Amino acid sequence: MHKRLIIVGSGPAGYTAAIYAARASLEPLVIAGTQSGGQLMITTDVDNYPGFPEGIQGPELMEKFRKQAERFGAKILDIDATSVDLRQHPFVVRVGEDIYTSEAMIIATGANARWLGIESELKLRGRGVSACATCDAFFFKNKNVYVVGGGDTAMEEATFLTKFANHVTVVHRRNELRASMIMQEKAFANPKISFIWDAVVSDVLGKDHVTELELKNLKDGNRWKVPADGLFVAIGHDPASILFKGQLETDANGYIVAKDRTKTSVEGVFVAGDVKDHRYRQAVTAAGAGCEAALDAEKYLGELRFQDVARIEVTN
Repeated sequence: MHKRLIIVGSGPAGYTAAIYAARASLEPLVIAGTQSGGQLMITTDVDNYPGFPEGIQGPELMEKFRKQAERFGAKILDIDATSVDLRQHPFVVRVGEDIYTSEAMIIATGANARWLGIESELKLRGRGVSACATCDAFFFKNKNVYVVGGGDTAMEEATFLTKFANHVTVVHRRNELRASMIMQEKAFANPKISFIWDAVVSDVLGKDHVTELELKNLKDGNRWKVPADGLFVAIGHDPASILFKGQLETDANGYIVAKDRTKTSVEGVFVAGDVKDHRYRQAVTAAGAGCEAALDAEKYLGELRFQDVARIEVTN
């Protein structure tokens, strides 16, 4: 099946791109994935998305995005793309046994937070366990929270949390930080930040919300429990760019490189959201990038059609 535009990925970036593309009569196909909706599908309260003064649940917000895209004619498939070929034009996307081709493509596959990998962490995710201080710090006013990690992201998260939390404790598996010196100095100078070295979080405790953490010292194996109102995991993100490896320019961490905001190294392929954005990682910035990608794709397709018409006229 051939489509003028295929959007790979969903979430705020993919769905916003679909809304704009569908309104431009491009009839986009959205390959949303089996976990459609992106990171917001595992987020409970969203209080910082404009237009919802009382807040909204992450899955509910994504359902509204999706319905709006479908209202304008976007077709959405809740299945993962199995392979993509950008070396030929039209581009080829395989979804199981089905093959789709397109003249343009928008990549909005997002990024996945790295987690600790313990069962209790998953159980309490969105109930005191988070991977985004910018998203959730507001809910921890005057609380005592813990941050896991030792890099720049962890120091940024910890410093940001001190604007709301009563105290922030950083747990790091080594006896020194990996963060840049300026970030270290900033964290060490903050009286609301303390550190636990050579330790990991081995369990997260609480029935409906985080109440305690179990810590383990990596040198002597000693375990102990500490009261906690929240846990922020800040050990990095992985961009969901494996489908495009070797076909698009990426940086050292696998994020797709965007030129002129949304253009990739392949003409006709555009990118939006967290798969290119390792800095902001917010729903509203992803949505804005999805809008930009759709507008750029629309312009590209218009120019492509004009070139085809001109070529036919010359031939005749």
